[in-house]
Amino acid sequence: MAGTIANPRKRLYSNNMSVTTVPLRHDLKVMGLVGVAHGASHFFHLILPPLFPILKAEFGVSYTALALLTTLFYAASGFAQTIAGFMVDHFGARRVLLSGLSVLSISVIGYGFTSEYWMLMVLSVCAGLGNSVFHPADLSILTSKVSAERLGRAYATHGLCGNLGWAVAPVFVGTIALYADWRTAAIAAGMVGLTIVAAFMLWGGALAEVEAEIPAPRPSGRRETITRNLQMLLTPTIISCFLYFAFLAASLIGVQAFGITAIQQLYTIEFATATAALTAFLIGSAAGVFAGGVLADRTDRHDLIAMGGVALAAVVLVSIGAQAISVALVIPALALAGFLSGTTGPSRDMLVRKATPKGATGRIFGFVYSGLDLGSSLMPLLLGWIMDSGRADMVFYGCATMLVVTMATVTQVRQHDANRPEQA
Repeated sequence: MAGTIANPRKRLYSNNMSVTTVPLRHDLKVMGLVGVAHGASHFFHLILPPLFPILKAEFGVSYTALALLTTLFYAASGFAQTIAGFMVDHFGARRVLLSGLSVLSISVIGYGFTSEYWMLMVLSVCAGLGNSVFHPADLSILTSKVSAERLGRAYATHGLCGNLGWAVAPVFVGTIALYADWRTAAIAAGMVGLTIVAAFMLWGGALAEVEAEIPAPRPSGRRETITRNLQMLLTPTIISCFLYFAFLAASLIGVQAFGITAIQQLYTIEFATATAALTAFLIGSAAGVFAGGVLADRTDRHDLIAMGGVALAAVVLVSIGAQAISVALVIPALALAGFLSGTTGPSRDMLVRKATPKGATGRIFGFVYSGLDLGSSLMPLLLGWIMDSGRADMVFYGCATMLVVTMATVTQVRQHDANRPEQA
């Protein structure tokens, strides 16, 4: 077998041109390493929010001011994500990934040494800039290094590890803050990130720099370079991918942010029960991501999986908002909605991959994933106004509407995939 491959390392990094020569062990290692990186990203998303009650007393600010820290984080991340994508394509994914994780970790450590609220604001922006690298770097690595027949499961692993990072963070910082203080908790969290950076430098050889084997021809001048990149990013297909991410994120963040309050008002149930319903939604979503990864590897009609999942999830959310189900079915219904929306994740990433030109994986994934930050930042403001108007049902109607709109964006991506020539 050894004699059949003149250069096995090159075959492993051939952008999936050969899928039979990539051993399962290699794919699993890449999935695991990238999964750890994505889990770290999500872990840092929820370092400050669990500490808000403590920070409110510490700095004498309102919850609105504390929420601004989260807004600054996602705004910086969304703004810089496309730039990070260009850096991935130019410098290599592993290098950019470790640099971003280092910036993010050091910023979180800095939280523990702040003495004024404005320092938290500055550090939140820095942390957001560090966070911007993960999606373009992670997905560039997976797309280029995992064999094609396992790519759907690779994307699913990526999503699952992110969910695990969300789940671990509140327990981690809450426990340390309880037995020590919030500053120790922030510093310890940042040290976790730096430990991962060190581990990747020692054992992350499988993530050697991902660069296009056939580099795109370089335009003669800077203006031409900018024009060419803008033309690539602003095609109807890539814009459709961006909008897909934005509308899907708007729906999911809406349920996460206001689902508990809306359910309590619609069904007059206790806070603990409403919280359990949201937990069921998140668990269902994680299970859906796993199932979606298996489906994505068994079909090339990823558009049907994406459209079917969001359409059925929208129906479930409408039934909850219309109070068409009994109180006993609220928790199972939200679990089902989470599962159905979760199944679309791996297929969503496969659709973006198919729409991405060679050598542009980082910048394309960076641009379209910035739609997540856009949807996540705008939808809570809209739903907050709706809740203030006393229309809890509109929370679920609004989230369902966002899901329906995503179906139109998938159609454009599928049309592009059907018309473009097959890549070598």
